Amino acid sequence: RVIVRVIEAFLQHADTARIIIACSDPFDLTALLDRHFTALADRARLYIVNGGEHRAGSVRAALDAVPHDVPWVAVHDAARPLLSQNLLQRTWEAARHHGAAVPALPVHLTIKQAIGPLPAKVLRTVPRHELWAMQTPQIMRRDHLQASFEGCPIPLDSVTDDVQLLELAGHEVYLVPGEERNLKITTPIDLQLAEYWLSRDP
Repeated sequence: RVIVRVIEAFLQHADTARIIIACSDPFDLTALLDRHFTALADRARLYIVNGGEHRAGSVRAALDAVPHDVPWVAVHDAARPLLSQNLLQRTWEAARHHGAAVPALPVHLTIKQAIGPLPAKVLRTVPRHELWAMQTPQIMRRDHLQASFEGCPIPLDSVTDDVQLLELAGHEVYLVPGEERNLKITTPIDLQLAEYWLSRDP
């Protein structure tokens, strides 16, 4: 399963103290984890919490389960199963240096701003050399994320990624080079691409 690969990637990283999964069906997920992670040391680091009504709500639920003596958190999409150790380490090192870091890819498409639904009048062309597509993991200080949730000036269902909370609170966020294979599986084509990348693994 997709989520098993994600968990395995974080279990391999030496600095992972706890993996907290926010989901809508903890019972089924618990059974899955019990089948795939039989080593006591690994299973002891896996925790499941009830997810929220939206992304930010689920992240906040997971954050509430992070021990206060853990200074850093990494938020990752369960639908990105091809996370490499190189990308995880690169993002982690940048976060420790800058306070928060996210992998990103340059936007190659021309982006038009318009008020939908289509057909709609083009308002402007957005300079794409300034645009970056966000990936995960998004790594940041736990206390910064906690305080950013508490002081968020917009509805949480309007928050589209986690470091946006830090930006709204005035914290700096740095981008590091992402990876094409770190794709998010949301469509059948994405799944085919993921299978392609897996076929290239040694």
